[in-house]
Amino acid sequence: MQEDILQAYLEIEQAMQRYSLLLQEHVSHLQTQTDEESKNRFHRMKAGSKAMRDSSQIYLSYAKYVAYGMPEGEELAEEEDLQA
Repeated sequence: MQEDILQAYLEIEQAMQRYSLLLQEHVSHLQTQTDEESKNRFHRMKAGSKAMRDSSQIYLSYAKYVAYGMPEGEELAEEEDLQA
């Protein structure tokens, strides 16, 4: 079961990274637009993208903790170093 949780975490982490990159690309595209509606959308998307990134980091940090078996102290850092 723990291996399944770890695999699911890794899939979610990859998906969130891809989602964040796509959002950033969309924000960059909106920034190049000159009409007023796009400027408004750019500001909303920029703020929303940052909020999504921040929230996903919080979510993923706990998901990672659980995925690695809720280790104590430095164990999680050691696991991360091994995967890098």
